[in-house]
Amino acid sequence: MPEGISNIQIRMALEDTAAIASVLYQSFAEYKPLYTDEAFAATAATSDQIQQRMSEGPVWVALQNETIVGTVSAVSKGHDLYIRGMAILRTARGQGIGELLLNEIESFARRQSYQRLLLSTTPFLTRAIRLYERTGFRRSSEGPQDLCGTPLFSMVKVLPPSVQRQ
Repeated sequence: MPEGISNIQIRMALEDTAAIASVLYQSFAEYKPLYTDEAFAATAATSDQIQQRMSEGPVWVALQNETIVGTVSAVSKGHDLYIRGMAILRTARGQGIGELLLNEIESFARRQSYQRLLLSTTPFLTRAIRLYERTGFRRSSEGPQDLCGTPLFSMVKVLPPSVQRQ
C-alpha cells in the first residue's frame, strides 16, 4: 500500500462542484500548452459543467485531510461505463489515489453489471497511462481519436460477468 493512502477517503461528490473544477484545472494546467484551447476548456470543466456531469452519472472525490485532492466521473454508454474527468492534484500524486478512484469506479460498474470500462486519454499523460495499464486497461482502436484537435486514444478494461444471485 503506498505511503499516505490510509488518510485518503473516497466518496460520492455532493456540493463539491467548485472544488472539483479547481482540481481539474490545477491538475491539467501544467499540460495546457499541449492541448488546443478548446480541448483544455473541455478537460478543465467549469463548476456548471461539473453540475451537468453530476446529472449524467456518478462523480467521486478523493479527500486527504478533508480536502478534495482528486476526482473522477463516469457516464453510462449502454453496457459500458465511460470514465471521464479523472484528475489528481500534483501535490497528491504518487500516493495511490488514482488507483483508489479506479477501484471505486470498477466496484460501481460491477454492482451495476457493466461489461466494460472505457476511457480516452492524451498520449502525453504518460503517468496516467501507466496507471491505467497497471490496473488492467488496454489500448483500443475505438474512438474518439481527438478532442477539439488534441490527439486522443481509448483504453478498455473488460469486466468479468457478474455472478447472479440464486
